[in-house]
Amino acid sequence: MSVLIVENVSHGFGARKILENASFRLLKGEHVGLIGANGEGKSTFLNIITGHLAPDEGKVEWSKRVTVGYLDQHTILKKGKTIREVLREAFQGMFDLESEMLLLYEKMSDASSEELDSMMEDVGEIQNFLEHSGFYTLDAKIEELANGLGLGEIGLDRDVAELSGGQRTKILLTKLLLQNPTILLLDEPTNYLDPEHIQWLKRYLQEYENSFILISHDIPFLNEVINVIYHVENGILTRYSGDYSQFRQMYSVKKEQESKAYEKQQQEIDKMEDFISRNKARVATRGMANSRQKRLDKIEVMERPREKPKPIFEFRAGRTPSRFIVEAKDLVLGYDEPLTKPVDVIIERGQKIAIRGVNGLGKSTLLKTLLGHIPPISGTVTLGDYLAPGYFEQESNRNNNNTALEEIWKAYPSMENREVRSALARCGLTNEHITSQMMVLSGGENAKVRLCHLMLKDINWLVLDEPTNHLDLEAKDELKRALIAFKGTILLVSHEPYFYEDWVTDIWNVEDWTTKIV
Repeated sequence: MSVLIVENVSHGFGARKILENASFRLLKGEHVGLIGANGEGKSTFLNIITGHLAPDEGKVEWSKRVTVGYLDQHTILKKGKTIREVLREAFQGMFDLESEMLLLYEKMSDASSEELDSMMEDVGEIQNFLEHSGFYTLDAKIEELANGLGLGEIGLDRDVAELSGGQRTKILLTKLLLQNPTILLLDEPTNYLDPEHIQWLKRYLQEYENSFILISHDIPFLNEVINVIYHVENGILTRYSGDYSQFRQMYSVKKEQESKAYEKQQQEIDKMEDFISRNKARVATRGMANSRQKRLDKIEVMERPREKPKPIFEFRAGRTPSRFIVEAKDLVLGYDEPLTKPVDVIIERGQKIAIRGVNGLGKSTLLKTLLGHIPPISGTVTLGDYLAPGYFEQESNRNNNNTALEEIWKAYPSMENREVRSALARCGLTNEHITSQMMVLSGGENAKVRLCHLMLKDINWLVLDEPTNHLDLEAKDELKRALIAFKGTILLVSHEPYFYEDWVTDIWNVEDWTTKIV
């Protein structure tokens, strides 16, 4: 039984075609992985099927009586709301019914006997529904799930605007699970999540009885929770049974078959054109030449298989700095309150350090403090001599109206137009990406522009905060290769151990420094 049918959907932004005549069918109980390179339209597809975006053409039809929960990577939580208030929004329908019931009670004092009977009946129905739905134990349920994903330790009365990207993701995920929808739509749910909660989510999805659609570039995670793949490439959706590893095998066979079929047809066309050109002028062979021309005209010429541009990352090593990059004594991290006990930190030239630990313990704060962007609560930070740092922030400004071209040109005004275009193209970006605003680029395309920005300067100390979030598999592999080849010092925050474990020299765990209960 199909719970979702998508037929012949097309959508684009300006001249850029994202989806073209795409069709999709979600069956009951299917665990679908929606995959594709950065910018292929995965998030756009989810926005279309949830009604957040109207397609240019085509039809989207959900079956009746399904409820859909959507975890969107770009959802914004409004300042001024507490974690508890956001989580209670999962039950907004029940709170609306309670308000309706209280309003009926207020009106009863002025009602006639007939109106009073009707009101009492309505109140009774609402009361009965709320009791059977567990409305009066909601706060206990909220606290139970919130504690399971580590939100209780943060404090449910904290303003959501004060939280890290990882903590906000946990709030959205907890709210989604509280809603208990029959269909889950998850866009990069493991981004910003620490390994422990990724494991929790993995178990939840493995045991999930209903259908879900998952976008993720975390291949080990994807492989363990899905049983169907939909691959989006050049605007077309293709279905494959099995996990990601099985998809790669079938996809390779398919691409090889397409390439051979194209080459074979091209050879046939070349032979026919050669025969026609040699024989059309001779009276004796003109008939055969015309016959071949008619056959040639009827051939539906295959399109050359298109290859997505592959990124090439390379960081330019600056001059050699002093032996010690950073020396910190009795360092206490934090903003308004301490996040850590006093620690001593030393980074030596040539070290490649990965920082791990659950979210909210100060990983991003550590990077900004060591760079000198924010002061520590206490302690001293001494930077070495001749440092040329390059900093990749975890979160970018989603309201950036600059095009990718303007973003790089603004930072390097002496570069020529062709030089900027060439630099962005090396990062795997097409002309469409280069002339698009940063705010409409996908998360992965946006990250590639920001990596390009770093690669155009001489750097001897790379500081990277979750650089693999949103990057597709090819881009991740290329970034890993570039970081291994980089001759300078690296300080990396990452929630993906398989990305860094085989090449870093040191691993720091901020859980060893924290004053909080982990």
